[in-house]
Amino acid sequence: MIYHTLMLLSRIVCLLPHSFLLTLGKGMGILYYKFIKKQRERAVQQMMRGLSISETEARKTVRDSFINLGRNILEILYMPNLNRDNIYDYISFENREYIESAVAEGKGVVIFTAHIGTWEWLSAAFLLTGIPATAIAKKQPNEQYTRVIDDLRATIGMEVFSRGTSELFAAARALKAGKLLGFLADQDAGPGGAFIEFLGKTASSPLGPAVFAKKFGAPVVPAFILRQSDGKHKVWLGEPMHYEDHGDTDADLYNLTVKTTRILERIIRENPTQWLWFQHRWNTPPEQQHVKHHTVKSLEE
Repeated sequence: MIYHTLMLLSRIVCLLPHSFLLTLGKGMGILYYKFIKKQRERAVQQMMRGLSISETEARKTVRDSFINLGRNILEILYMPNLNRDNIYDYISFENREYIESAVAEGKGVVIFTAHIGTWEWLSAAFLLTGIPATAIAKKQPNEQYTRVIDDLRATIGMEVFSRGTSELFAAARALKAGKLLGFLADQDAGPGGAFIEFLGKTASSPLGPAVFAKKFGAPVVPAFILRQSDGKHKVWLGEPMHYEDHGDTDADLYNLTVKTTRILERIIRENPTQWLWFQHRWNTPPEQQHVKHHTVKSLEE
């Protein structure tokens, strides 16, 4: 029932002008801010600490972030309307030469990104402008939501591999084939993550981008899609980074993860309304850390 309802809603949304979608999304976001108290209050508290701002300023910024989220949700439903002919009507690039130079290395590219802006459109920006892209993603708690997202991704030709399954073999093959492999790397990574200070408090950060960069020699390119004042989007790309082998795998993976985390932190500080502040980002305390040697030997072939 949920699946069919959301897919019907997507078909309806696709009939609307994008400008109206932004207005409708704003209304949705305001309602969400007013009535979803638990997430609102968590976002306010985490933003106050993370940005060192007053409660008044945090509440205003969180409200704006919920408006952005409302628009993001509708734009995800709007994805079937995106194609090679109209993609530049919605999206522009900053530093596109970085992704082109990384692709030219011929080892695939690890994309380090986050739940910023309409993150599902980041894949569309690559795929519909001629850069083959795949991603590793976490399944939704509800299987029907997962089906909806996967079917919407399929409309732009997106290939997604479920995190923590044998599909990682397919992800490895995608890199070997020279494709982009995207990681949404801003969620709590549990006891096995890299414990790094993030927005004022130590958090467990995913090591996946660094692990794949090590295994395949692939460059890591930070990439974030940011909503502009006119409602359109800009894909910001950072300079390619590489895994540096200094003889201590854990330390080398940690150091690369610190670098990507600092970039993410800067992007969030510069664009505070575009990140999901109510995430359980700091769920795992440092005392639960599992110290282990991180490898991807299981992905040999």
